[in-house]
Amino acid sequence: MSTKLFSQDIAVIQYIGGGDWYANPTALPNLIKFCNDNINTTINKKPKVVSPSSVDLFDYPFVHMTGHGNVYFTDDDAKNLRDYLLSGGFLHIDDNYGMDQYLRKELIKVFPDKKLEEISKNHPLFNKPFSFPTGLPKIHEHNRNRPQAFAIYVEERIVLLYTYESDLGDGWENSEIHNDPQEIRLKALQMGANIINYAFLN
Repeated sequence: MSTKLFSQDIAVIQYIGGGDWYANPTALPNLIKFCNDNINTTINKKPKVVSPSSVDLFDYPFVHMTGHGNVYFTDDDAKNLRDYLLSGGFLHIDDNYGMDQYLRKELIKVFPDKKLEEISKNHPLFNKPFSFPTGLPKIHEHNRNRPQAFAIYVEERIVLLYTYESDLGDGWENSEIHNDPQEIRLKALQMGANIINYAFLN
């Protein structure tokens, strides 16, 4: 990449419902360092924490959400998230295994007129700055299902990305936490960099 991106904060969504929104505490800091070192970003090193109903949400071009369990959006959460995404924000949700059944019904509150659509492997998200010709990589094996990337679009732009059966966040964590091979961690970080790149430049 040749264009220097402006310094930004990114944030983790602190949702309610009982799910562990705070899972993978080293993941985003490691992804930020990788992006700053490899794709010319200047993201502040420590991610912030933000409630989905907070006005502060609009300060962040990219917000991340993860966990294993229950997710619940109030009406205020859903409206604020919708307004944020319609105004140019980007939400990446990474299922850390166990949140899918709760998350999907909550997303209906955010966009009742839209559905998650699986992203094809030839989408730019998988092609730059790092190439993933087969689409979303599999980072952790739990139940042998294939990894899938789903999106909600607004005027052909992805505003919400949901990565499922991949567990990118575990691959972003410090190496000693999950003992993943370096090549697996690198794939996870490169895919994360593609997501950040898309969110910042589209």
